[in-house]
Amino acid sequence: MPVSALAQAVRDAAPLEFRDQAEERRFHDLVAELRCVMCQNQSLADSNAQIAHDLRREVFDLMRAGRSDAEIREFLVARYGEFVLYRPRFGGHTWLLWLGPGLLLVGGGFVIVRVLRARGGRPIAADDEQEW
Repeated sequence: MPVSALAQAVRDAAPLEFRDQAEERRFHDLVAELRCVMCQNQSLADSNAQIAHDLRREVFDLMRAGRSDAEIREFLVARYGEFVLYRPRFGGHTWLLWLGPGLLLVGGGFVIVRVLRARGGRPIAADDEQEW
Protein backbone atom coordinates (compact mmCIF):
# COMPACT_ATOMS: atom_id res chain seq x y z
CA MET A 1 0.00 0.00 0.00
CA PRO A 2 1.53 3.34 -0.98
CA VAL A 3 2.30 5.74 1.83
CA SER A 4 0.35 8.52 0.12
CA ALA A 5 -2.81 6.44 0.43
CA LEU A 6 -2.44 6.58 4.21
CA ALA A 7 -2.29 10.38 4.26
CA GLN A 8 -5.50 12.07 5.26
CA ALA A 9 -6.45 15.69 5.57
CA VAL A 10 -6.30 16.89 9.15
CA ARG A 11 -9.51 18.31 10.58
CA ASP A 12 -10.04 20.29 13.73
CA ALA A 13 -11.61 18.17 16.46
CA ALA A 14 -13.96 20.99 17.37
CA PRO A 15 -14.70 23.65 14.76
CA LEU A 16 -14.20 27.26 15.81
CA GLU A 17 -17.39 29.03 16.85
CA PHE A 18 -17.30 32.78 16.43
CA ARG A 19 -19.43 35.21 18.40
CA ASP A 20 -20.18 37.42 15.41
CA GLN A 21 -19.14 38.29 11.87
CA ALA A 22 -16.61 40.90 13.07
CA GLU A 23 -14.75 38.32 15.16
CA GLU A 24 -14.75 35.84 12.28
CA ARG A 25 -13.49 38.46 9.82
CA ARG A 26 -10.74 39.53 12.26
CA PHE A 27 -9.67 35.90 12.72
CA HIS A 28 -9.56 35.20 8.97
CA ASP A 29 -7.63 38.43 8.27
CA LEU A 30 -5.10 37.55 10.96
CA VAL A 31 -4.47 33.92 9.92
CA ALA A 32 -4.21 35.00 6.26
CA GLU A 33 -1.18 37.17 7.08
CA LEU A 34 0.60 34.54 9.20
CA ARG A 35 2.75 31.86 7.59
CA CYS A 36 2.54 28.17 8.41
CA VAL A 37 5.87 27.29 10.01
CA MET A 38 5.88 23.83 8.43
CA CYS A 39 4.52 24.50 4.92
CA GLN A 40 6.58 27.69 4.47
CA ASN A 41 4.71 28.99 1.42
CA GLN A 42 1.17 28.77 2.75
CA SER A 43 -0.66 30.93 5.19
CA LEU A 44 -2.22 29.51 8.33
CA ALA A 45 -5.57 29.91 6.61
CA ASP A 46 -4.54 27.77 3.63
CA SER A 47 -2.51 25.04 5.31
CA ASN A 48 -3.86 21.65 6.33
CA ALA A 49 -0.80 20.73 8.41
CA GLN A 50 -1.46 19.75 12.02
CA ILE A 51 0.68 22.61 13.33
CA ALA A 52 -1.39 25.07 11.27
CA HIS A 53 -4.54 23.75 12.93
CA ASP A 54 -2.88 24.11 16.32
CA LEU A 55 -1.73 27.65 15.53
CA ARG A 56 -5.19 28.64 14.28
CA ARG A 57 -6.61 27.34 17.57
CA GLU A 58 -3.91 29.29 19.46
CA VAL A 59 -4.76 32.50 17.56
CA PHE A 60 -8.44 31.96 18.31
CA ASP A 61 -7.74 31.40 22.01
CA LEU A 62 -5.55 34.52 22.17
CA MET A 63 -8.31 36.53 20.50
CA ARG A 64 -10.82 35.25 23.05
CA ALA A 65 -8.37 36.18 25.84
CA GLY A 66 -8.64 39.79 24.69
CA ARG A 67 -5.27 40.15 22.97
CA SER A 68 -4.92 42.64 20.11
CA ASP A 69 -3.73 41.61 16.66
CA ALA A 70 -0.33 43.19 17.36
CA GLU A 71 0.00 41.22 20.62
CA ILE A 72 -0.92 37.99 18.85
CA ARG A 73 1.66 38.64 16.11
CA GLU A 74 4.28 39.48 18.75
CA PHE A 75 3.49 36.26 20.64
CA LEU A 76 3.96 34.16 17.49
CA VAL A 77 7.14 36.02 16.47
CA ALA A 78 8.59 35.44 19.95
CA ARG A 79 7.86 31.74 19.60
CA TYR A 80 8.66 31.11 15.89
CA GLY A 81 10.68 34.14 14.74
CA GLU A 82 10.04 36.71 12.00
CA PHE A 83 9.50 33.85 9.55
CA VAL A 84 5.91 33.46 10.75
CA LEU A 85 5.04 36.89 9.28
CA TYR A 86 4.42 37.17 5.54
CA ARG A 87 5.50 40.81 5.78
CA PRO A 88 8.45 40.88 8.17
CA ARG A 89 9.13 44.16 9.91
CA PHE A 90 11.93 46.41 8.66
CA GLY A 91 14.79 46.15 11.11
CA GLY A 92 18.46 45.46 11.62
CA HIS A 93 18.25 41.82 10.57
CA THR A 94 15.69 42.24 7.76
CA TRP A 95 17.06 45.29 5.93
CA LEU A 96 18.63 43.13 3.21
CA LEU A 97 15.31 41.38 2.65
CA TRP A 98 13.58 44.72 2.05
CA LEU A 99 16.37 46.59 0.25
CA GLY A 100 18.04 43.68 -1.56
CA PRO A 101 15.91 43.72 -4.73
CA GLY A 102 16.50 47.45 -5.19
CA LEU A 103 20.23 47.06 -4.59
CA LEU A 104 20.39 44.26 -7.17
CA LEU A 105 18.49 46.38 -9.68
CA VAL A 106 20.81 49.37 -9.19
CA GLY A 107 23.90 47.12 -9.36
CA GLY A 108 22.64 45.43 -12.54
CA GLY A 109 21.95 48.81 -14.13
CA PHE A 110 25.46 49.95 -13.24
CA VAL A 111 26.97 46.84 -14.88
CA ILE A 112 24.86 47.30 -18.03
CA VAL A 113 25.89 50.96 -18.35
CA ARG A 114 29.58 50.05 -17.98
CA VAL A 115 29.35 47.27 -20.59
CA LEU A 116 27.52 49.52 -23.06
CA ARG A 117 30.05 52.33 -22.59
CA ALA A 118 32.95 49.92 -23.10
CA ARG A 119 31.42 48.70 -26.39
CA GLY A 120 30.26 52.13 -27.52
CA GLY A 121 33.48 53.23 -29.27
CA ARG A 122 33.89 50.21 -31.55
CA PRO A 123 31.95 50.03 -34.82
CA ILE A 124 30.49 46.70 -35.85
CA ALA A 125 32.43 45.20 -38.75
CA ALA A 126 30.41 44.48 -41.87
CA ASP A 127 30.31 40.84 -42.93
CA ASP A 128 30.06 40.61 -46.74
CA GLU A 129 29.44 36.87 -46.64
CA GLN A 130 26.31 37.26 -44.49
CA GLU A 131 23.08 36.61 -46.36
CA TRP A 132 19.91 38.22 -45.16
